[in-house]
Amino acid sequence: MLLRQLQGLLSGIYDASVHYDVHDFLLTDREQLPARVRKSGTDEQVLVLEEGGIASVGLFLDPRILARLAAADPLRALNAGNIADYWTALEGVSHFLYLAWNAGHDRAVSLLELELQAEIDKFVASWWLLRQQQPARFPAELHSLLFARARIDAALAEGRVELYRRANEYAARFCRRLQRQLAGHARARGEALVELRRFYRLSRERKVHQIQGYG
Repeated sequence: MLLRQLQGLLSGIYDASVHYDVHDFLLTDREQLPARVRKSGTDEQVLVLEEGGIASVGLFLDPRILARLAAADPLRALNAGNIADYWTALEGVSHFLYLAWNAGHDRAVSLLELELQAEIDKFVASWWLLRQQQPARFPAELHSLLFARARIDAALAEGRVELYRRANEYAARFCRRLQRQLAGHARARGEALVELRRFYRLSRERKVHQIQGYG
C-alpha cells in the first residue's frame, strides 16, 4: 500500500526505522474522529490521545485522497495532477514516523518540530521521486512550488497560523541550502543525505538555531 511505501521511503532516507506499520494506525471514517477534528474538515490529522498514562496514536486521511492516489500512483509518476494529494498523505506519514521514532528514543516532540520536519520531508521525498522518475532533469521548480506558493488556511490552523508560518519559513531556508547540495555532484548529494540524517536527530532548539544561522 502507498502509505507503507511512503513510510519505507522516509525511513530509508533518514535511517529511522520503527517497529510500527503506519497502515495499522490508519483511520478513514471521519465519523469516528473526535468532534473537534471532525468539524474542522481537515483531510489529514495525526491524533495523539492519552488515557491512564498510555498514549495512543492514529492517522486520519480522507478516503477520497487515498482513492485518487490509488488511481494515479505518485510512486510511478509524480505530477501536477497528484502532487497535492501526495503531499497530504506524505505529511501524515511524516508526522507518524517522526512521533514513533522519537517515542522509541524517549524524546518528546513539539508541534513546531512535527510541522518543520513534514515540510522538509515533502521537499526531500518529492525530489527523490522526481529524480528517480526523470533522472536527467533536476526539479528546480520544486522549492518555489512547495514554499513560495504555500498558503496557510487560518480555519484549519486553529489559531496556530504563526506556528505554521514559522515551520514553513524554517523549512524553506533549510531546503534552499539543501537544494544547492542536491544539485551538485555525487559527493555533495552524499553529504546532503548525511546532513538530513543528522538534522533529523537534533532537538528543536538546535534545529532552529542552525537554520537561523544560515546567511
